[in-house]
Amino acid sequence: MDETYYEFGTPAERWDRAQMFFEAKEYLTAARILGGLVQEAPEQVAPRLLLARAYYHSARLAKAETELREVLKRNPVEDYALLMLGRTLERQGRPAEAAPHLRMARAMAGDFEEA
Repeated sequence: MDETYYEFGTPAERWDRAQMFFEAKEYLTAARILGGLVQEAPEQVAPRLLLARAYYHSARLAKAETELREVLKRNPVEDYALLMLGRTLERQGRPAEAAPHLRMARAMAGDFEEA
């Protein structure tokens, strides 16, 4: 993979750049930048969660699932990751696997009614 200008700079500069590309719906470019950040600081949840979102929005669902599971391994109470994992599994045609994650996300958001 050839490096490009947006993969250079400090981690903070690359984080800002990744967010800018994500907001511009340039999900593949954002994922490329975020992948490097995640490799450099695997313990950080925020870059990994944004990477999962970029994968989700670019229909790279298996990669999104992998990143979301890693986020939840590091931070099991990350309710947005639970919601995203549920949606990712649903989108892959796996509603039975998605259901517990979606229930937990709803409960963490204070929605205790059964959907």
